[in-house]
Amino acid sequence: MNHHQNSDKQLIINIAEQTLTVYQQQKEILKYPVSTAKNGIGSQEDSGCTPLGQHVIAKKIGSDSPISSVFVGRVPTGERYDAALGELHPERDWILSRILWLSGLEEGVNKGSNAQGVCDTYQRYIYIHGTPDTEPMGVPLSHGCVRMRNEDIVELFEQVEEGMSVTIMAG
Repeated sequence: MNHHQNSDKQLIINIAEQTLTVYQQQKEILKYPVSTAKNGIGSQEDSGCTPLGQHVIAKKIGSDSPISSVFVGRVPTGERYDAALGELHPERDWILSRILWLSGLEEGVNKGSNAQGVCDTYQRYIYIHGTPDTEPMGVPLSHGCVRMRNEDIVELFEQVEEGMSVTIMAG
């Protein structure tokens, strides 16, 4: 993982607005609707919440996968999501197309643990990832991750690098 900032881009995720914005040299260049956690803001393990604060993209996964590819445990299953597959597994939290795995930078906030237990974004498997097109954007519905439209995550994936700064803010 390279930690030197070799890019002048950064991502800002705004929970109140349910948006992800790409900034380059402090200028907004791209903005996408997202869906963050149904359970709101939080960093504790098993809270089902989206963590706040300073993060980096730890790993980019899925670069060669077709759009709507299904991932389980960050590995493509070879399936492509469609309505029929969705009906077969209504309980699944679909991870599609691409994964940007986030890692927290603030000890005791979104990294490591605190008095309440584990609060580590990376260990909690918090990603930015694609979701079925039937899932609404702009509404907090995820289990903690940041969901995006498949076309959007594929486009975003090409704009970002491992080690890039990601700030998640309440509003």
